[in-house]
Amino acid sequence: MDLSPWGSPPLGERLGGGHRNEVRRAGDDWVVRRSRRSAASLEWELDLLDHLPRHGFTVPGVVRTRDGRRHADGVVVQHWLPGREPTDEDWPLVADELRRLHTLMTDWPPRPDLPGTRDLLTLDQGGDVDLTRMPPKAVATCRQAWQALTGPTTVIHGDPCAANIRLQGGRVGFLDWDEARVDHPWLDLADIPGLAVPAEAEAAVNAWEAANAWFMEPTYGRGRLARVPVDEIVDN
Repeated sequence: MDLSPWGSPPLGERLGGGHRNEVRRAGDDWVVRRSRRSAASLEWELDLLDHLPRHGFTVPGVVRTRDGRRHADGVVVQHWLPGREPTDEDWPLVADELRRLHTLMTDWPPRPDLPGTRDLLTLDQGGDVDLTRMPPKAVATCRQAWQALTGPTTVIHGDPCAANIRLQGGRVGFLDWDEARVDHPWLDLADIPGLAVPAEAEAAVNAWEAANAWFMEPTYGRGRLARVPVDEIVDN
């Protein structure tokens, strides 16, 4: 990754084990990510990260280039967010902070090129989802699960797993907003450990994870689809 717009800090080790973005340490306290999103979609994410701290949310701050840009050719530099991953007793606090996000962000515009599940009832592609390349029965299963979600949509984090959460001084911080979008709030909450959610929420988040991972993480994607209740076995 070209870090010359930031003064060419030394590039450190690669972080995480995901399949989506290259993320590395840089310098003493920076994190560098190469985004796969369109410029408009990335701008949406960075606008969100500028907005949330004004309302008391803890998110990684963006390091601008020496000429003032927030990203350069899809490369984003952010400050390291200190803290620890949540333990069992922390998850209610995490869920409360997600609910606060959902309450605040009901009027935020949709993210360009990253449709939510309600959009994918009629659209076939967007973000990491390409329903045209999935088996028809799998698509029908996903859409049936998403159709069951009713009520208002809002900005969701999109991937509030333990690796993307930092606890420090009783405050919850959220990393990696790459999958943030406007969608149903249950899609943030359904995978929170120990949180009771409606059956339709579990089905919808399993369907989302299946569609989102179908090509990049096929074993994981098919495993999540298998957890969606269906009347017959989906042909993979």
